[in-house]
Amino acid sequence: MKVLFLCTGNYYRSRFAECLFNALAEKEGLSWRADSRGLATERGVNNVGPMSPYAVKKLKELDISIVGGDRFPRQASPEDFVAAEKIIALDESEHRPLMIERFPEWAEAIEYWLIHDIDKTSPELALGEIERRVRELIKARV
Repeated sequence: MKVLFLCTGNYYRSRFAECLFNALAEKEGLSWRADSRGLATERGVNNVGPMSPYAVKKLKELDISIVGGDRFPRQASPEDFVAAEKIIALDESEHRPLMIERFPEWAEAIEYWLIHDIDKTSPELALGEIERRVRELIKARV
């Protein structure tokens, strides 16, 4: 079973959610695994390296191994949506319009959270909220 986390650039929020989910799911013995993609990776012109230093720092603070942290951001494709049983976009205000524009057939079939990017919310607040929501998914057995 797969959960797919989406954000704009697949560099910060979705990558953090993916790594955290996979570590917690494994620890709890869940068969679910997460993956992540970006809805508009071309907008990540200021993203340096494979993963946000904020996400890396928070994962290290949580003592979470960063499996796959060396891969660069990936753009979402229709195949990604088909392969996932649960799909979560991390900021409805930002990602619903991108879904309607790029993947309209999936726009209403996914769950939207409201966790803003770094231009609107500090990494501490955003990553803390992602952590809380991911832990809720794990507790509910997804």
